[in-house]
Amino acid sequence: MDIKQRILFEDNHLIIINKVCGELVQGDQTGDQTLADLVKDYLKVTYQKQGNVYLGIPHRLDRPTSGIVVYAKTEKALIRLNELFKGSGVQKTYWAIVDALPNQEEGTLVHYIIRDTKANKSVALPVEKKGGKLAKLDYRLISTSKNYFLLEIALHTGRHHQIRAQLAALGLHIKGDLKYGAKRSNPDGGICLHARSISFVHPVKKEKISVIAPPPEDTLWEALAPKSE
Repeated sequence: MDIKQRILFEDNHLIIINKVCGELVQGDQTGDQTLADLVKDYLKVTYQKQGNVYLGIPHRLDRPTSGIVVYAKTEKALIRLNELFKGSGVQKTYWAIVDALPNQEEGTLVHYIIRDTKANKSVALPVEKKGGKLAKLDYRLISTSKNYFLLEIALHTGRHHQIRAQLAALGLHIKGDLKYGAKRSNPDGGICLHARSISFVHPVKKEKISVIAPPPEDTLWEALAPKSE
């Protein structure tokens, strides 16, 4: 899909994109093209910019995950967004398709995350352990199919692979997420975890922004996503 069709919000300070599974938010050791590269190309052509295009990255989204990514078009916006994301100024919800039902249809999960940097993986423990970071989220069941269940998740903390690790600790596996226990990969190599919505006060204009990202165009997402959405 063309990058223009994936723009969820844009003004002089921000651009918010609906990322597809497999895209990198920013460069890594693979050297693969990134979503940031595509956005810079779009800005350069659309606004006929000369030389390098500034694009700040205030937060990350795992490569196999889809959904909302916020970029800053100015340094002022980036500095203020960094503060918002570090604190409690950003409200984020995710959708996750999992292979089992939690014991309760809604609830709060509290764990301590231990990160394994070599394996690029995290483990969610029920009790505090040295090096562990508090991880908290709320979840609720939205819909079900024969084999899969759609959860909506609101994050209270932003830990490495937090949702993936906390759900795995309950024996719930996100569809396609081999790293955290799913039995099969998805055809596109992604996982069924989608950054669904984000709300925050604009870092420059001081107005409330709320953005929703449509889920991937896929038969399972179409079957499980609420029709009113």
